[in-house]
Amino acid sequence: MGTAALTRCGARPLGAHLFAVWPGASFAATALPVRCAPGDNLALHVAVAQAPPETALVVDASGEPEYGYVDEILAVAARMRRISGIVVDGCVSDVAALARSGVPVVSAGVSVRAPVHEAGGEVGREVRLDNGRTPVPVRRGDWIVADDDGTVCLPRGRATAIVADTVEAVAAEQRMVDALAAGASTLDLLNLDPSRVAGWEGAPAAHAARSAERAG
Repeated sequence: MGTAALTRCGARPLGAHLFAVWPGASFAATALPVRCAPGDNLALHVAVAQAPPETALVVDASGEPEYGYVDEILAVAARMRRISGIVVDGCVSDVAALARSGVPVVSAGVSVRAPVHEAGGEVGREVRLDNGRTPVPVRRGDWIVADDDGTVCLPRGRATAIVADTVEAVAAEQRMVDALAAGASTLDLLNLDPSRVAGWEGAPAAHAARSAERAG
């Protein structure tokens, strides 16, 4: 199940400004929130050292985003700790090396500026990521899913229901795809009214027939 389908069923997108650093980087794992001090990634080093295996680190580095908060060294350390993925609301560096590490990394950008490792920060406490509308809270134990379409949060108390609804929605979408492959129109399948669009030049035969059936 992709992030687009999960979002339609209640998952919370973490923001269109976040993107997978290398194509195909995807994961689903429970969150360990991290907050970095501006220009400092000491909290990330602590999180990598103590995170349970198969955890996703969700990092708020928005206070001063243009530093490479995750680099090759942290990515290799994360791989050895079996961390499932890292989401950084801030920048990363060593992009080619991140891809070679195999650890899925999502970030808001790339920066060659190196952070320091001394100012503190927080691990395990709720963070809020600004998705351009309403800040999305991420708590320890929430589920994070990332793929090429985006990154979303499934709140821990709703994750099971969201997944169940998404399974049903994906099955319904597949039935629609099968109908389209058999020659159906999206106008009919979605019960759309093309006459509301300027330039509509008339209905295909199938659409006209169904419109007549509804009118009758």
